Amino acid sequence: MNHANLRKALFAAVLVAGLGAAPVAQVYAQDSAAMSKGDNQTVPGKADDAWITTKVKSEFATAKNVKATDISVDTKEGMVTLTGTVATAAEKSKAEHLAKSVKGVKSVDASGLTVSAAAK
Repeated sequence: MNHANLRKALFAAVLVAGLGAAPVAQVYAQDSAAMSKGDNQTVPGKADDAWITTKVKSEFATAKNVKATDISVDTKEGMVTLTGTVATAAEKSKAEHLAKSVKGVKSVDASGLTVSAAAK
């Protein structure tokens, strides 16, 4: 191998090593930031909202007199919005009560739940 080829190979090796280290440094920085927050803190925002939505749906699925498949649940910053159709006013009230009972729920908007015309 001549001197020019050796220089090119060395340059390429340094370039590859330098570019390969950048993602490793970024992951290390993210891990360090996460560790400094403490291990038993919850991830704020979307993860909390997803947990609340799942928990509310679970409450509906296990409750009597609430047809969970007809109610949509959306959560933003702890505020739960219920939409869909329920058979009775009592079912609407129960769904709202169940959603309010879930830990982390700040408020419940059930104005999007309509009582079906057949039940009126």
